[in-house]
Amino acid sequence: MTRRPLLGAIAVVLRDDHVLLARRERGGVMLWGFPGGHVEWGESALEAAVRELAEETGVRARAERYLTNVDVLIRAAGGATEVHYLLAVVLCRYLEGEAEAADDIAEARWVPFADVEAGRLTLHDQVAEVLALARAAG
Repeated sequence: MTRRPLLGAIAVVLRDDHVLLARRERGGVMLWGFPGGHVEWGESALEAAVRELAEETGVRARAERYLTNVDVLIRAAGGATEVHYLLAVVLCRYLEGEAEAADDIAEARWVPFADVEAGRLTLHDQVAEVLALARAAG
């Protein structure tokens, strides 16, 4: 059987000088990252990002555009790839709602840009780099 990457979408939502982050477990460690999840059959990654954002945090936003893509490779102890996700990063415009954890996340919070940039949180890979791209895109 041929294995292929799984497609996911993450929503990057900026509001004032804050970014919306979600905390979830990965490999026994709680990490902060962007809300998101799997793209469903027949759904665009833009639609999936907005849907997952609302399901996980209660925040509503409008998808503006694709920002970048991120590969997430989860490896076994021996180095073999166990799971491969390709995440479409979607820049979203905040509409309404307060950050409240739901679905599969432990916590949702508006985090100051400075906290991400200074490394004050335990982050998933590439969160700081994606935030920098989002801020530059305005």
